[in-house]
Amino acid sequence: MITIALSKGRIFEETMPLLAAAGITALDDPETSRKLILDTNRSDVRLIIVRASDVPTYVQYGAADIGVAGKDVLNEHGGQGLYQPLDLNIARCRMMVAVRDDFDYESAVKQGARLRVATKYVNAAREHFAAKGVHIDLIKLYGSMELAPLVGLSDVIVDLVSSGGTLRANHLKAVEHISDVSSRLVVNQAALKLKRDKIQPMLDAFAQALIK
Repeated sequence: MITIALSKGRIFEETMPLLAAAGITALDDPETSRKLILDTNRSDVRLIIVRASDVPTYVQYGAADIGVAGKDVLNEHGGQGLYQPLDLNIARCRMMVAVRDDFDYESAVKQGARLRVATKYVNAAREHFAAKGVHIDLIKLYGSMELAPLVGLSDVIVDLVSSGGTLRANHLKAVEHISDVSSRLVVNQAALKLKRDKIQPMLDAFAQALIK
């Protein structure tokens, strides 16, 4: 059995065409089904639905052989025990620094102000500001990041931005680009050795689908 870990939403939807290229079709839609383990048209392949942030952990410890996870999640996880053969170029967005419309970020940085930074991407934020020589206090949040600067919890946030509509709706603006983010295919290193005859053809099919 080959187990593939995916998260609901955009990653699941954008991974389906790639799975189809490998001859794999889910028999249930995770958005309408309560099942966390989904059968496929192949008796030797199943999908498991987990939180996006948990995909690397399931793959690292062998509960899943393969997974799809964003670069943002992999950076926070550290990527231990994972083979990352392909950038699938899906679920694309940008990791940005954002502030209130009325906050003068450039002046604060120039004056050496110590900034309070709210984010769930603490490693990425720490590395970014350390490289700039900016002193920060990190505040870890798990959601509704845009609220933090509006109520005085933080000066800035570090978060993923797609269209920027949510920022604008909450009177925030992006002021600094940290990195481009897309989703990667990750494989358990031991599984790749033990199940190479089944996993390698999938990897080849994904790679071919990306070229088309």
